[in-house]
Amino acid sequence: MPRSLTGLSLDYGKVEDEIAGFIRKTVSDAGAQGVVVGLSGGIDSAVVGALCVRALGKDKVIGILMPASHTPAEDTADGRALAIEWGIRIYEVCIDPVFDAFMKSAPKFKGENRIATANVKARIRMVINYFVANSNEMLVAGTGDKSEDILGFFTKFGDGGVDFLPIAHLYKTQVRELGAHLGLPERVVTKPSSPQLWPGHRADDEIPAPYEVMDPVLVALFDEKLPPKEAAKKTGVEIKIVQEIVKRHKASAHKRSYPPMLGNW
Repeated sequence: MPRSLTGLSLDYGKVEDEIAGFIRKTVSDAGAQGVVVGLSGGIDSAVVGALCVRALGKDKVIGILMPASHTPAEDTADGRALAIEWGIRIYEVCIDPVFDAFMKSAPKFKGENRIATANVKARIRMVINYFVANSNEMLVAGTGDKSEDILGFFTKFGDGGVDFLPIAHLYKTQVRELGAHLGLPERVVTKPSSPQLWPGHRADDEIPAPYEVMDPVLVALFDEKLPPKEAAKKTGVEIKIVQEIVKRHKASAHKRSYPPMLGNW
């Protein structure tokens, strides 16, 4: 376990005010009528939803639940309960029929690529978010955090396909602290992270270490700019985990930048 959470402590009242102001300015500058938030029942979307409601008011926020057949019922219930508590409009769209129709029409390859198939689900959700947003002259609020962004732990043109990112400057452990500050239910604040792109899918199955272990390493590497060996020594995390984080960050650079092109404009 990491020796210290140095660099992760924040004044969450100040953070709340800063993000609310950012949301209001972004929506105003775009001339939009409000925002759409995809609600998964997890901590990131819950925090973004709560902040959007506080920034804009309930009439300018739409929540969308997009479960698949394997989505845990409690996750959908948590997302629905939050939307009802906030008093916002809610749409529920099961993505199974869209996914099944796509897979039936898509080219067939030998063997199933789990990631390719899972990414289809994330991209279907992006399309639904934008359909609702465009239909209501709204923006799509992203729910990604800094830990996921650094690792590239999101689907390009899926959950990475958004108009703005209210909490992308906060690490996952900070998002949980902010959620507690905002008064979100403890079961949501402490719920294990999961993209839920296949049955039983959990973030811990794919990332190098749990977020409470990784986040101090991310601070050491990307905020304090320490070399991997020094980051490992400072945090007490195994060097192989630190090296894997660096490897994933480099491999996912394309997700965080505009596509390559020839020439300038």
